[in-house]
This record gives sequence, structure tokens and C-alpha cells, in this order.
Amino acid sequence: MISGFGYRNPEGYPDPTAYSAINNVEKTPVENKTSPEDEERFRKLLNTIFTICELAGFHIEGRIVIKDCKTGKIWR
Repeated sequence: MISGFGYRNPEGYPDPTAYSAINNVEKTPVENKTSPEDEERFRKLLNTIFTICELAGFHIEGRIVIKDCKTGKIWR
């Protein structure tokens, strides 16, 4: 629990909504940090995709979304 925050608000009244929200945020797992190796793999993949498109006479106009099968991370 965040220190100094309990079930009651600063005026002393029960505040179950805020209490529940704070506790849910604290229970949410911290997003995994991306390792430098994974970032390098992604950069190489992206450069390869751009190169293939350029060689084939195409240009990417929109956002590319890729999910890493190894880590489960979604790159946007």
C-alpha cells in the first residue's frame, strides 16, 4: 500500500473507490524492461523490412506493429 494512504480520505471519511484503485495499481505487475539484445534484434528486423520494401520499390506509409514471439513484447 502507498504509505500514508488508507481506507479513509484526508478528511477522515471512508473512500473505498480510491482505496481499491490504489491497491489495484500496486498489484499490477511492472512491465518487463526490454533488454538491449531484444532492442537490437528489433532494430535489425525493422531495418531489414525497410530494405526489402525499398528494393521491391515500395514505401511503408503506416505504423508497423510486431509481436516478439520470444518475449511476447509488442513493438509499435
